[in-house]
Amino acid sequence: MSNSPYVINQSQAREWLAQVDVPQILRKLFRDLAAGQAVQPAQQLVEFPQGAGDFINYLGVLAEDGVYGVKTSPYIVREQGPLVTAWTLLMSMQTGQPLLLCDAGELTTARTAATTAVAVDALAPLKASRLAIIGSGKVAQAHVHYVKDLRDWQSISLYSPSLNQGSPEERAQIRSLDPRLTIADSREAAIADADVIMLCTSSAGPVIDPSLLGKPALITSISTNAPRAHEVPPQSLNGMQVYCDYRQTTPGSAGEMLIAGQQHGWDRNAIVGDLPDLLSGKVPRPDYDRHVFFRSIGLGLEDIALANAIYQLQH
Repeated sequence: MSNSPYVINQSQAREWLAQVDVPQILRKLFRDLAAGQAVQPAQQLVEFPQGAGDFINYLGVLAEDGVYGVKTSPYIVREQGPLVTAWTLLMSMQTGQPLLLCDAGELTTARTAATTAVAVDALAPLKASRLAIIGSGKVAQAHVHYVKDLRDWQSISLYSPSLNQGSPEERAQIRSLDPRLTIADSREAAIADADVIMLCTSSAGPVIDPSLLGKPALITSISTNAPRAHEVPPQSLNGMQVYCDYRQTTPGSAGEMLIAGQQHGWDRNAIVGDLPDLLSGKVPRPDYDRHVFFRSIGLGLEDIALANAIYQLQH
């Protein structure tokens, strides 16, 4: 019996992820967290000497599945631009042996977008009809894939500065994601009158100002490795109903939450609920007397749950 783990590259991971119901796997893990069947420690950030970059370790335990694991993601500073990679190691809680070592690029894209989708399903108005996306990269495209069937969207509007300089082929590829999708000429046009706005960028600073929106909306935001990255102005948190993926860890890592707490008097206790709360029925859907903000930082458990799903496909 070999103690060597299966090693799965990016293309294999993409192929096998297509065979599993990613949002449903994530719903189960958030319910497991609520029931005390899973453990999610805080992210561990370690800096390289001399400003050469850093790495983040994302840890997690899925007791019911008998596995634990770690995703490690370095941010390597280079002259030609930073290099970011990620690998997930899945371990057995029974034997203590490694089961799987998986290039986590595809896992990260899928779990980031599917976590947003789980949040949109739990938080968006049931009659939401106008969807906006800021961003056009792989993560943004995955957001469209996982969210397009969650509501009866009458319009899907996407804006990305890079598409303005993009080739006709790139624009056509984006439009092919859904027949309702249109590419907006400006950020303002994309988010005008939107019910749900998904921020899917790698920006280190704000990409929209919620105070300029014409009506209350659900705004979702993801993370990038840049220090204290945030996609909305930190002070805007004081005027919104704030939710997150996991309230035990997110406020300690999310850039706008850290800055809002230190500079704008925001209190992490103002978080209304997280995904374990929402999926276990502990907190109700929000009313929309003001904006609703959902922030995810990416949990090790999400990567580990998807790595485990891939591992189970092979057994």
